[in-house]
Amino acid sequence: MPRDHVLTLSCPDRTGIVYGVSGLLFEHGCNILDAQQFGDPESGRFFLRVHFDTPDPARIDLVHASFSRLAATHAMDWRLHDARRRARLLVLVSRQGHCLNDLLFRTHSRQLRADITAVVSNHADFAPLAASYGVPFHHLPVDAGHRAAQEAQLFDLVERERIDLVVLARYMQILSPELCDALAGRAINIHHSFLPSFKGAQPYHQAHARGVKIIGATAHYVTRELDEGPIIEQDVAHVDHAMTPASLIRIGSDVESRVLARAVRLHVEHRILLNGHRTVVFR
Repeated sequence: MPRDHVLTLSCPDRTGIVYGVSGLLFEHGCNILDAQQFGDPESGRFFLRVHFDTPDPARIDLVHASFSRLAATHAMDWRLHDARRRARLLVLVSRQGHCLNDLLFRTHSRQLRADITAVVSNHADFAPLAASYGVPFHHLPVDAGHRAAQEAQLFDLVERERIDLVVLARYMQILSPELCDALAGRAINIHHSFLPSFKGAQPYHQAHARGVKIIGATAHYVTRELDEGPIIEQDVAHVDHAMTPASLIRIGSDVESRVLARAVRLHVEHRILLNGHRTVVFR
């Protein structure tokens, strides 16, 4: 039975890359199901995502070995993924549960090719919600004197459960630089698009006081620079003078949930490639 895989790569842009990749797959009897590419004239790099299947699943090891040799000649940063494997997620949350609730439903209903392996929170509020989906809940309180120990427990859980992606679903704690580095490229955060204009507490109230006409949300990879990581997905909603702060919160929560879910989907389907501080996102 054919087995499909996704190949992603980036490398210095030059002629012959697509020819070399497609020729290699052809030699191994693979069938290309979808291919997307992008050459960035600014960075001088080439990006490629190829979805293909193999007639014999056992041949993927030969494909991998052959591609290693091709990649060396082009200085490629590349990954080969099993397209049918469901990613293992760890969701971090504090006291705003709309994004967590949305992700629990989407994974449970198989709308995302992922499973939430565990939920971690610095508060116990959403333990019943996680339990209703049969997902283990870990209450890891945070205080200034024990922050390092709490993060050590968190990272131990990531390693023990073989987590592919950590999702900060309105987790209102700043991760240490060391933890950000350890999770580089596999941690996604969601925040309202007011940053940096409306920093701190009650951003929707600040926005209401300034009479904004658009609110939104941004999903990005977590880095040492707070809320400055490579952007994956964004969306907005139009608002008007008649709306109260409560209305903005309701609308903003919906936008945040949608944007985070789309970002998680793009990541687990291997559609995001880093291009310096930016991303290349293949739809």
